[in-house]
Amino acid sequence: MTTVAVGEMETRHTWFRELDAEPRSWITLVARAGIDGFVTWFADPDPDGPVTSDVFGSAPRELARRISLHQTVELVRTTIDVVETQIDEVMPRSDRPVLHTAIVAYSREVAFAAAEIYARAAELRGTWDARLEASVVDAVLRGETDESVLSRASTLGWTSNQGVVVVVGSAPHTDAPSVDAASELEAIRHQAAISGLDMLGAVQGDRLIVVLGGPALKDPDWTLGVVARFVGSFAPGPVVVGPPVDHLMDTGASTREALSGYRAVVGWPEAPRPVSAHDLLPERALNGDGHARRALARELHDPLQDAGGGLLETLVVFLDQGLSVEATARALFVHANTVRYRLRRVHEVSGYSPTDPRDAYALRLALTLGRLLGRRGLTDGGRGD
Repeated sequence: MTTVAVGEMETRHTWFRELDAEPRSWITLVARAGIDGFVTWFADPDPDGPVTSDVFGSAPRELARRISLHQTVELVRTTIDVVETQIDEVMPRSDRPVLHTAIVAYSREVAFAAAEIYARAAELRGTWDARLEASVVDAVLRGETDESVLSRASTLGWTSNQGVVVVVGSAPHTDAPSVDAASELEAIRHQAAISGLDMLGAVQGDRLIVVLGGPALKDPDWTLGVVARFVGSFAPGPVVVGPPVDHLMDTGASTREALSGYRAVVGWPEAPRPVSAHDLLPERALNGDGHARRALARELHDPLQDAGGGLLETLVVFLDQGLSVEATARALFVHANTVRYRLRRVHEVSGYSPTDPRDAYALRLALTLGRLLGRRGLTDGGRGD
């Protein structure tokens, strides 16, 4: 009967015919154990419920990696069909109903046993994947993304080779009711997949770290929009998005700025959620981030100084005059429209509007840092984390 069952499998299933000899031999052992187990159970004059735990015990664990659950169900169904056909051919008509009822009960237990094996394997793979993912995220945080880390990330499904950002926020409180960090990470993964992004994530202490990959992430506004979709998966508090970098190997730069922003965001209680690390340059600079200090000086102060046209002078006077266009015009002995034109030019050159209170705060700090650090090429004596 086992030989007939294996022959039927080969006839029905193309994927079975394509298997190597070794997995085919494993399946033959399982089929024989299942048929023998049914015969032994049915022949017992006082049987308990069917015991099917030994059916798959004859095959190595490797079988669960080579044969999917769907394929296993197909094989069980094929074997049962063969057994029922044999019952109809060789057994007296009066015995057939009892045997058919028995095979239904037995096959149900076999199906449950198969489901349990695959569920246990899935749990083990999930635990292993979570540990592997945590190790990759830890390497990203420590700036140690080498070829081995790239290989592990690839194993987890990471395919992006352009556009990577790091997102930092508070980890879900695992002691709160109905809160599970693993479930929140899966929710984030789902949103990332919808947006066509790769995602790696892990809880690191009291922080939840998410690494996103995809070319569209080079647009900061689009990135903030994506993060806003899953920001609820973080615990209450700030969520900071690092700047985009080109590759997973370069993630250290995005990580550094995201963590710096996360430490400094307490200085801006009204910050949006999520907020980019770039928007936190003033707080980061005041918190001792040398990279932020240099960025404010080089990206705001120096371009305004190089632009000429009285932009830097007008900005200084405008800020000193309490953001009053008329008072600035009187102090500079120019028309108010000239001041307005120069302020628009300041916005065009720096990307910051002097008439916006938040931007004016950043510009004021950039002016001071530009003077302290001097012209290009001078180094900042503060720490550069």
